[in-house]
Amino acid sequence: MTDFTMKTDGDGIATITWDVEDKSMNVMSFDGLQELDALVDSALADDAIKGVIITSGKDDSFAGGMDLNLLAKMRADAGDDPAKGLFEGTMKMHHMLRKIERAGMDPKTLKGVKPIAAVLPGTAVGIGLELPLATHRIFAANNPKARIGLPEIKVGIFPGAGGTTRFVRKMGAMAASPFLLEGKMVTPDKAVKAGIIDEVADDPMAAARDWVLSAKDADLVKPWDAKGYKMPGGAPYHPAGFMTFVGASAMVNGQTKGVYPAAKALLSAVYEGALVPFDTALKIEARWFTHVLMNPTSSAMIRSLFLNKEALEKGAVRPEGIPDQRVKKLGVLGAGMMGAGIALVSAQAGIDVVLIDRDQAAADKGKAYSEAYMDKGIARKKATPEKKEALLSKITATADLDALKGCDLIIEAVFEDTKVKAEMTKKVEAVIPEDCIFASNTSTLPITELAKASGRQDQFIGIHFFSPVERMLLVEIIKGKNTGDRAVAKALDYVRQIRKTPIVVNDARFFYANRCIIPYVNEGARMITEGVAPWYIDQAAAMLGFPVGPIQLTDETSIDLGAKIARATKAAMGNAYPASGADDLIFWMEEEGRLGRKANAGFFDYDEKGKRLGYWPGMLDKYPLADEQPKLQDVQDRMMFVQVLEAVRALEEGVLMDIREGDVGAILGWGFAPWSGGPLSWLDMIGTEYAAERCDALETQFGERFKCPDLLREMAAKGQTFYGRFGPEAKKAA
Repeated sequence: MTDFTMKTDGDGIATITWDVEDKSMNVMSFDGLQELDALVDSALADDAIKGVIITSGKDDSFAGGMDLNLLAKMRADAGDDPAKGLFEGTMKMHHMLRKIERAGMDPKTLKGVKPIAAVLPGTAVGIGLELPLATHRIFAANNPKARIGLPEIKVGIFPGAGGTTRFVRKMGAMAASPFLLEGKMVTPDKAVKAGIIDEVADDPMAAARDWVLSAKDADLVKPWDAKGYKMPGGAPYHPAGFMTFVGASAMVNGQTKGVYPAAKALLSAVYEGALVPFDTALKIEARWFTHVLMNPTSSAMIRSLFLNKEALEKGAVRPEGIPDQRVKKLGVLGAGMMGAGIALVSAQAGIDVVLIDRDQAAADKGKAYSEAYMDKGIARKKATPEKKEALLSKITATADLDALKGCDLIIEAVFEDTKVKAEMTKKVEAVIPEDCIFASNTSTLPITELAKASGRQDQFIGIHFFSPVERMLLVEIIKGKNTGDRAVAKALDYVRQIRKTPIVVNDARFFYANRCIIPYVNEGARMITEGVAPWYIDQAAAMLGFPVGPIQLTDETSIDLGAKIARATKAAMGNAYPASGADDLIFWMEEEGRLGRKANAGFFDYDEKGKRLGYWPGMLDKYPLADEQPKLQDVQDRMMFVQVLEAVRALEEGVLMDIREGDVGAILGWGFAPWSGGPLSWLDMIGTEYAAERCDALETQFGERFKCPDLLREMAAKGQTFYGRFGPEAKKAA
């Protein structure tokens, strides 16, 4: 099997076609690189070949990047000197792409170059764009669904096959920064305007052929190879360029707080590379790329945000032997914020939705959420009136339960009360087909208990969305004690339809996500009662990479919700409930009417438009600041360990069934320090032995909630890692 093939036509144009047989989108392997290198050598050496076109055998894409599994292999194959192996492997890619770029060029006259063009039928990302950037002209199909860009920063690395250096030399540091530092992806027409590619055509192959046959010597010399080249926007030693790099450094450090090494390394590669000739800049890029790959955060992010996430989305935990369960008609019970959001994302996926509420006005209000969402999209030119009409036609808003006839999946999103949910379950089961799966969107109530109201407990499951539904990427699927495999398969297939990432967990109070989030916000509240400054707590969380600190998060999710959860948990657990100062603070805030952002008054003060003005001074009257604030490490360790220990307990108790779900769920569900790869990856990073020792110190200083779980203690004694013991490779070997 070959990834690249070459055919030469009567005009002397060689077409190299990239087509990885077992993939829906091309990915670059080391074998593929060698094949491409050999074909390029052959084309350049053959006098009968006048020019080359590199394209894809896939109708709607060029390539999806490098097979990231191979980066780990490249490091492992290097033995005792992995950095050397990574650097040399990266430089081999640079040499090959530089060969394409120079294409037989005489270094003195800059002539003798064979024209090489790239034709992109659709999406081109990662090395799928870095390869075209090395050609002399890039043609893209007029495909509005295609996306072009370099998203590597989102998985903890940066473009290391020349993309960083070429983007900056082509566009300038300022124009390149959204694409390199944010991983911005654009459509082909916008890529042309940005200067990333050269031309969009209805028939890009024909346009490329015409260009190859008519290309002049001047068309084949990249700007950075021409004499007198000056970097757009100015080099670092130029006044304008100097200010660009000062601003970029401040922006990167402000946004990453120093916990994302890839962003800092990318900026270093750009800055240093801009001071030297192009080929030296490529070596600098390779050095910094190697530096990032050697950092454990990159491995953890690649594993969780790319490999694990992709595996879960492709059905890694789907029960075997169950036929396709894609949803055709969905019933959503409850047209409040959650139900309305579920209806929206389902209609976007092309699913027919029946949106039910107590009366027609309430149901219509829920559908209006989708209408308002589409109106915003139209205003931003991301949608059209036709798309709005098509989406709204998918949603039937009604108070009539008979409209649920013919549904193959029901998602209940009514008031968070066991009796209310039980009553609705019985009413709906009297209407829906016998084989219809019934799911509850509860965030805290045990699924096994809710299923008792059902006459079909094997078809009852939890599908827990996060708010706002249309923005959050994770969906938590909860198996009750009697939930059957078909219900699990149905939930997984549905989540895949709406293009979100699923995790499947066993039933337990708070499931997985909330059992980790609640201790996080409670720890922040505890610290306030101890006299720790609320701004110190939230800033310490930001420095760990959390999107919001625990105090701000409580305001965003509402303080009365926290009070309600505390009361319900206390009622369920009785004397076993771990009461704390956090409860006292939350109950007091509730009594004061400070319910969070929704009430324009919470831990923060707000203006009339809901903009945060600052932390509420009245909080400090009740809980004065301590004269001496705690060490930063203590504050951060309390917030980290209180979450990761719950993840370990969830694994220990069998709530988590797959370690990958614990890490992916934490990052996508509540933004757990993405640089760490997730709570279990973080424990592997710091070492189980150290983690157990730190637990003991935290327990002594702050209380029993930091008690080291037996599983962690055992693994520390044996020197084990979580992925070494519970990862997919370990499971295969067992």
